[in-house]
Amino acid sequence: MQDPTERGEERGEAPRVPEDWFLPAVYLMLERQRARVVRLAPPPDPAALRRNLVGGSVGNVLEWYDFAVFGYFAPVIGRQFFPAEDEAASLLSAFAVFAAAYFARPVGGLLFGHIGDRYGRKTALQLSVLLMAVPTFLVGLLPTTASIGLAATLLLVLLRLAQGVSVGGELIGSMAFLAEIAPRSRRGYFASWATSSSIAGITLGSLVAAVLGATLDPVALEAWGWRVPFLAGIGIGWFGLWMRRGLQETGEFERLAARGQVGRLPAVEAVLEHPGQIVQTAALVSLSGGGFYVLFVWWPTFLDQLLQPPVPHALVTNTISMVVLVALVPLTGRLSDAVGRKPLLIVGALGVVLLAAPLFHLVDHGSAVSALAAQLVFAAVMSLFLGPIPATLTELFPARTRTSGVAIGYNASLSLLGGTAPFVATWLLETFRTPVAPATYLALLAAVSLVAAAFLPAGPAPRAGPEPEPESNELLLDAAS
Repeated sequence: MQDPTERGEERGEAPRVPEDWFLPAVYLMLERQRARVVRLAPPPDPAALRRNLVGGSVGNVLEWYDFAVFGYFAPVIGRQFFPAEDEAASLLSAFAVFAAAYFARPVGGLLFGHIGDRYGRKTALQLSVLLMAVPTFLVGLLPTTASIGLAATLLLVLLRLAQGVSVGGELIGSMAFLAEIAPRSRRGYFASWATSSSIAGITLGSLVAAVLGATLDPVALEAWGWRVPFLAGIGIGWFGLWMRRGLQETGEFERLAARGQVGRLPAVEAVLEHPGQIVQTAALVSLSGGGFYVLFVWWPTFLDQLLQPPVPHALVTNTISMVVLVALVPLTGRLSDAVGRKPLLIVGALGVVLLAAPLFHLVDHGSAVSALAAQLVFAAVMSLFLGPIPATLTELFPARTRTSGVAIGYNASLSLLGGTAPFVATWLLETFRTPVAPATYLALLAAVSLVAAAFLPAGPAPRAGPEPEPESNELLLDAAS
């Protein structure tokens, strides 16, 4: 007897397949499951990706502006809250309060790391920007030591500690959020906006400081001008919160929650299960934390207040260099998607080790042109490190403990090396009376990161990276349960 399918073909019809015996039951089950996965996890919407990228980054800009203006106005704040006959002693006191915020960062990292891993990346980002805005605004209202004595100093320290708690979770939450919303092949680029946007916020602080310094006479700046950028914090906080209300939660966290795999104590879990990654994280960010603050926050004070003869237009040259850095970081983040994170991190850290002393020596001539040239070279070399570092850190930890794990290692390093960097650099320069001293400190920070980068796995995406979003043409067998 002729096969029924052949008769159909002879008439030019599509072959008819008898379902009752020709299709195995397993095949039917997998087809039904594939259809269900497609309905539950459609391809990412490009417009939603853009909204999340902008929302996750813009809040970072605003938060880091709030945090950085203290560093740029440290000389004025030192005279207002730590009056002393010795200008260097007053400046050291102001930088000590700047460092105090960093000692609060581990607390913020634990708090917002727990919120991010337990309740969602979006929730952590919304809370952190609000916590930064209020104390920043209150700093702008503080009476000085001349008005209320020691109470002014104590209140300043408390408000600065509150800022430290906020910023301890902001950057880490932004890294995790941006890495998890990114397509796998562009994770380096997406995550690099966490660094680029934070640098943009610091750049905005530098720009505001430069404009106020150029438009106000020293008396007005000392009397009320320094308060302006702090008072703007309340409006900035409202705008940042408004921007983040429209964020969508990451697919990775939603899948964890749907499967009931969200940890109860993610920080404890991270310490117990990933201690090596935490130590490696702390070592990696020695350069992106301490080194960055030497080169782009302490640098204007070094040129204008500490170097003899002083370099003119220090804040202007610093702002130009940071604008260049903001533009370069996403490019090197994208490059890391193509060539891997590890090569760029090694080249960037090694470049700082080799160039620190020569470029500090170049600046010692007191020329604005030489200072700008040195800082632009530093910006180019640092971008090779700062672009890939956010994706690198998020790829070291699984989604269940990612925010907490990165936060513990990152903030432990920043509290010891980042916030203290301006203080240590100033002390070294005052003690040894040569720019080689802070340059050596910078080179040592870069060397620590260089060693940590050498132990990273090769390739664009280390083994524990964020899971890819399911695509519509993927058959996800693990979802069959």
